[in-house]
Amino acid sequence: MTPSRIETLFARLQAANPHPVSELHYRNAFELLVAVVLSAQATDASVNKVTPALFAAAPDPSAMARLGDEAVAGHIRSIGLYRTKARNVVALSRALLERHGGRVPDRREQLEALPGVGRKTANVVLNVAFGQPTLAVDTHVLRIANRLGLARGTTPLQVETGLLQVVPAAYAHDAHHWLILHGRHVCKARRPECWRCALTDLCPYEPKTPAPR
Repeated sequence: MTPSRIETLFARLQAANPHPVSELHYRNAFELLVAVVLSAQATDASVNKVTPALFAAAPDPSAMARLGDEAVAGHIRSIGLYRTKARNVVALSRALLERHGGRVPDRREQLEALPGVGRKTANVVLNVAFGQPTLAVDTHVLRIANRLGLARGTTPLQVETGLLQVVPAAYAHDAHHWLILHGRHVCKARRPECWRCALTDLCPYEPKTPAPR
């Protein structure tokens, strides 16, 4: 895709949603970090159902560490891999207390050193909590980047690297939100809703899905 078409693409996404935000519910960087860890292989909607009670019981790393694995698991048992996620949430809370004075760090290497935190999670926290122009690549972004021809790749890192090379600086901060939301609500995996897509004329993906009758 040419630079002019990429500029047009992101301009359209911006016009449709000037101030995109995460669909996860959180009030601070710690809650965001926990919510993103919980969202792995789970939907944001399912995470949003369990976090209000969890955060009421444990609003900070100290309280989460005291709550312990079993109690955290009890709060989140409706989402996938809940036991592993509970252990990670408690362990990362302890690590935040021991290494960072209970604060969420704003550096990638420090975030990725926390239990249960990979590159995608770190990118989300750096972008949403700290305003850094990172590109978190989940299954939606990986699919959309390939379909649109923005960045080709079979792994998140390949696609992230490609996107960082082509996304105009003016759109870098919000790019991953636009792509995630577009993939989640319009350009779906099994049946992309091409008939209502604002990017159809820019998209090489075929065949285009016709409007339902």
